[in-house]
Amino acid sequence: MTHWSLLGRRVLAIGRDLAPLARGPLFGSVFEIAEVGRLTELTPGGADIVLIDVDGAEPEALMAAIAALGTLAAAPPVLLLGARAPGGLVRAVLRLKHSDMLEAPYTDDQLQAAVYGLLDAAGAEPPSPPRRSRCWSLLGAVGGAGATTLAVEIAHALASRSRADRSVCLVDLNLADGAASAYLGAVPSMGLAEFGPTAERMDAALLAAFATPISKGLDLLACPRDPLAFDKISREAVLRILEIACEAYSVVIVDLPRHRQPWTLEVLRGSDEVVVVSELTVPALLAARALSDELEPELLMGAKPRIVLNRLASRMFGLAPSLAEAERALQRKADGAVSSDWEAAAASVNLGGAISHHRPKSKIVRDVTGLVDRLLIEAERDPKLTPRAA
Repeated sequence: MTHWSLLGRRVLAIGRDLAPLARGPLFGSVFEIAEVGRLTELTPGGADIVLIDVDGAEPEALMAAIAALGTLAAAPPVLLLGARAPGGLVRAVLRLKHSDMLEAPYTDDQLQAAVYGLLDAAGAEPPSPPRRSRCWSLLGAVGGAGATTLAVEIAHALASRSRADRSVCLVDLNLADGAASAYLGAVPSMGLAEFGPTAERMDAALLAAFATPISKGLDLLACPRDPLAFDKISREAVLRILEIACEAYSVVIVDLPRHRQPWTLEVLRGSDEVVVVSELTVPALLAARALSDELEPELLMGAKPRIVLNRLASRMFGLAPSLAEAERALQRKADGAVSSDWEAAAASVNLGGAISHHRPKSKIVRDVTGLVDRLLIEAERDPKLTPRAA
């Protein structure tokens, strides 16, 4: 049976003889088996707990690696396992903030108790100061308006401005038929359906297990396609995963389904920006106006949805409304416009990845960059739009 307290926990095991633990008492964890040198490469947050087989490692090399581990700002708990631990090694490990030793032979219950005890002790540390995060949510006024494309491009544009490894998270909440993973050529791995009433058990470690890395600064959270997903996935699970994402990332971009779900309004109320994406057809413009009017009374602190017009084209290519005509249909100014560039968009979707990656000189990339610049500048000027504490 899966141990919920270990589900998604990142366990770094030093020593090949520890491999059976992944299928036994530590089943459910994200289990990595490595050599001693891996300890010197570990970065903060790279593991939730480290298990070390002292009988299978060279003591001097192990002591040097543990000393390096002790220099981390937030070193993970360390559990020594074995029958022949040198005194110097034990003293080096005990200098760490959270450590223990389990002498062989030991039972599965003893191992679990030691692991849970270390995780509980580390989890009881005073919380870090709240991280300032931004959450922008996008939804299409009609199907096919291009909200997913713009969510992908906005996420990439923001990630490219940061040097952090986990700066931006794109969350695809089109749970039944989301396309963000297909657009990015990625494999969706977020399994929210299994949580249901146990949503409160999700934590940052589980989020890391669900995340699909896209680039240095961008991760994706997306579920495999499932036509029954909206019935299977609880409101609590959706809200909890967004709460954790806002704690872990500087910016969270949410691609929302067009049709309202039990959690839609709560997601929108928790967002710093709500962007309604419309294409330039009369039905889409009327739908965008109606949707914006419906949402505005529901948002907090007088916030207003922003309307972004997608696939803006020169009149010579067809009878689409001009920008001025579109704004008359909206009965308000558009907050942004993104040019049409079908070739760049199609090429990027077929190759897998953002347009900014495959066609960096596309008009779409230029316009999305301008939109992101504007939103960031306005957020700095307006105190109501400054990043909120996660």
